[in-house]
Amino acid sequence: MLLLSYRRETKRKILFFGDSITEQGKFIGGFIEQINRQIEAEDLVKNYQTIAKGVSGNKVYDLYLRVDEDVVLQSPNITVVFIGINDIWCKSSNGTGLDIVKFENFYRALLVKLLAINTKIILCTPTLIGEKRNQENFHDADLDMYSNVIRKLVNEYQLELCDLRAAFTAYIEQSNYENLSEGLLTTDGVHLNQLGNTIVAEKLWPIIKSIK
Repeated sequence: MLLLSYRRETKRKILFFGDSITEQGKFIGGFIEQINRQIEAEDLVKNYQTIAKGVSGNKVYDLYLRVDEDVVLQSPNITVVFIGINDIWCKSSNGTGLDIVKFENFYRALLVKLLAINTKIILCTPTLIGEKRNQENFHDADLDMYSNVIRKLVNEYQLELCDLRAAFTAYIEQSNYENLSEGLLTTDGVHLNQLGNTIVAEKLWPIIKSIK
C-alpha cells in the first residue's frame, strides 16, 4: 500500500500594529488593503494573511499595554510596528505625548515582548505632521529625532526598517511645489490619503516579501 504524506501549508500572518493610520489602512485605498490586493495580484493568497491592529490615538505605551492581547495571542510571523505620530503630536496638542527618552524606553520594552515570541519585526519611522517643505512644519525636528531613535533600535536589535519618514520627506521636497500644509499625501496633514497609503504599501511590501 502506497502511503502518501501531505504537508499542510499554513499562511504567514502579517500583523500591522499601530495607531489610526494603521486602523484606516485596512479600508479601501488604505495601505493594508493595497497590500492585500498585491498579494492577490501575485497569486500569494495561500501564503499570506494580514491582520490589522491599529487603534486611533495610540502612542507607543498603548502598544506596550495591549501587545499581549493584540499581538502575542495572534502568533504572527511578521509584525509591522508603525507608531510615533501621536507621541509627538500630543505633546503640543494636549500634553499627553511622550518625550523622546520615555518614547525610547517604552519602544524597547515593546520590542522585548515581540522578540520573545520570535516574530520577525519591521519598524516604520513616522511620516508627517504637516506637509510643508524645508523643515517648515512645527513638528519636523521631533519627527526626525524620534525617527532616529527607531533607526537606532533597528540597528541595535537587527530588525527590518521601513523608513517612511525619509520616503515622505523626499516626496514632499520634490513634489509640493505650492508648499501646502496638507492635501498631497494626507487629508489633514497627518492621516494618509490614497497616494500616501500607496507610498507606505510600496515601501512595506518588498520588505515583507523578503523575510523568510
